[in-house]
Amino acid sequence: MTEQLNVGIVGASGFTGAELLRLLASHPNMNVVAVTGDTQAGQPVTGLYPGLAAAYGDMTYVRYEDAPLADMDVVFAGLPHRASQEIVSQLVDEVGHVIDLSADFRLKDPGVYEKWYEVPHVVPHLIERFAYGLPELFADELAAKQHVAVPGCYPTTATLALAPLLRAGVIQSTGIIVDAASGVSGAGRAPKPNTTFCAVDEDFSAYGLLGHRHTPEIEQNLDGAAVLFTPHLAPMNRGILATCYARPASTTSTEDLLQVLAEAYVDEPFIVVDERSPSTKATLGSNSCHITARYDDRTDTVMAIAALDNLVKGASGGAIQCANIVAGLDQTIGLPLVGMGI
Repeated sequence: MTEQLNVGIVGASGFTGAELLRLLASHPNMNVVAVTGDTQAGQPVTGLYPGLAAAYGDMTYVRYEDAPLADMDVVFAGLPHRASQEIVSQLVDEVGHVIDLSADFRLKDPGVYEKWYEVPHVVPHLIERFAYGLPELFADELAAKQHVAVPGCYPTTATLALAPLLRAGVIQSTGIIVDAASGVSGAGRAPKPNTTFCAVDEDFSAYGLLGHRHTPEIEQNLDGAAVLFTPHLAPMNRGILATCYARPASTTSTEDLLQVLAEAYVDEPFIVVDERSPSTKATLGSNSCHITARYDDRTDTVMAIAALDNLVKGASGGAIQCANIVAGLDQTIGLPLVGMGI
């Protein structure tokens, strides 16, 4: 008989929580037992997300304090940064695995966290208990840890595009530029003046200039490389496209770059390396990341491009992939490989 794991979701009323519910509805080994959402406590899940009715028609949001989370096999925490620290500190010794989607346990140095997030880290001693949850590049960490810090959506995209090229010595570690555009769901469900329909529709804008909080996470993943990261808000629901630029470390070509990427990801089911330019629509609804690269001899520049669904591979799908691994399951279980296409 297939092992069944009891699952709880803290912060299930947000977009990442809803995406976890959608994906877990098709997971043969994970059974969602409790979902918390303090602002929605007492309300049915389907009142907020009618699309989940076929799988969660009888489920209701409860306050965190009232959720039966002790002894759960897996608890996903979909809370904002800082809010996750207190709750996660209560859970790490009470449940099998905490899969945290906030930024609170991603950065190895709490001083760096405090600098970029401008709040103190109140449980820095717990950081070392969390693996950084990008299996394609940090598998050894996941094998050694019980709990997981799920990467940010922008760092996932940029890291998957650039890390193999850096590790192979193909590009220099200074002067790297990452320009990335995300759909509006990346800003979360809470209403904000700059993410209303009228503000976003027919608009495209850069934000977080020179100081976006995902910068140190990208640099940490790239072994301390110097990165200029500029995020952009695109008028679409979901998806991220990252265009990354770097200087070559030696003589190279487009064919060489594609070969490095293909060899790095040859055994990774969720990575597609292709000559075609990636698009967000191609990854929509999937846990896959599409990557390509080019070398421009005119400007002596390496360009790497990656696309993914920010709510799946960039958040909830990546979280389930990590949960599968730490729970001893095949990493692909319950996760779509292909995008919706149209």
